[in-house]
Amino acid sequence: MKKKGYLALVLCFILCFCLGTCVSAEGGQVVASFYPICIFAQNVIGDVPEIRLSCLASNQTGCLHDYQLVAGDMISLSKADLFLINGAGMESFLETLSQSFPDLPIVTCSEGIELIQNPVGSETEYNAHVWLDPSNAAVMVAHIRDALSGRFPEYAETFERNASEYIHRLMKLDTLLKEESASFVHRDIVTFHEAFPYFAKAYGLNVVAVISLEPDEGISPRMLSELVVKVREAGCPPLFTEPQYPSDAAAALAAETGSRIYELDPVVTGDFDPDSYEKSMLKNLAILKEALNAE
Repeated sequence: MKKKGYLALVLCFILCFCLGTCVSAEGGQVVASFYPICIFAQNVIGDVPEIRLSCLASNQTGCLHDYQLVAGDMISLSKADLFLINGAGMESFLETLSQSFPDLPIVTCSEGIELIQNPVGSETEYNAHVWLDPSNAAVMVAHIRDALSGRFPEYAETFERNASEYIHRLMKLDTLLKEESASFVHRDIVTFHEAFPYFAKAYGLNVVAVISLEPDEGISPRMLSELVVKVREAGCPPLFTEPQYPSDAAAALAAETGSRIYELDPVVTGDFDPDSYEKSMLKNLAILKEALNAE
């Protein structure tokens, strides 16, 4: 039965590819792997009606931890002229994708960014959450601009103008974050999972502990006990949950240590507002100011 299901899926993929070659002439179709990449691409494409942008993962999926491609994804990719990905290990399905669509142009938006190594025990070698440093986000936007201009040269001037405006906004955001974070009274934080190393590095914060290496997994009593020791040794800094995941583990840790709980958004879900990245980062700044300036 499993073999029949597998063969049916393969046939579906072949059909999707054939459909894609027929449909691609109708207009430019660009697929982003998940929410932040889609927001960046949206700002570069702007109001060019001939370019249709879609997001492979739902805007409520979050990070692509263990994301599995489904038939609908394959249909979308069969029609794509470009596939924009984060890279750095975020899209674990790339090998399967390359086998199914060997001619699909894949743009790695994190190319050239200095990556941070993950701790031992993580599923990937490098931390993939590069977009949470706005200066990295600006690099990613430039890659998207170049890829779009190469594929759709007739709109290159529009892409250049849109990208320049958005990069200017991102660098202005980066400057503001640096100025505001310089006055934080405290710098130690505990995060829910390994989403914020790039942010912490950019703005001088110290991640003293991470509640869960994999956000979809719970923590054992032993892990909780070890975290309690770390947090107490660090002076019980604030704990930061994420809106995309349950906060039970953080609540248990707070009950044992007395640390306060706040929420930081890794900007992996939202409403596709072109300004959503900036709005979320400014909200994160406001929360950090409250948490790290508290007595």
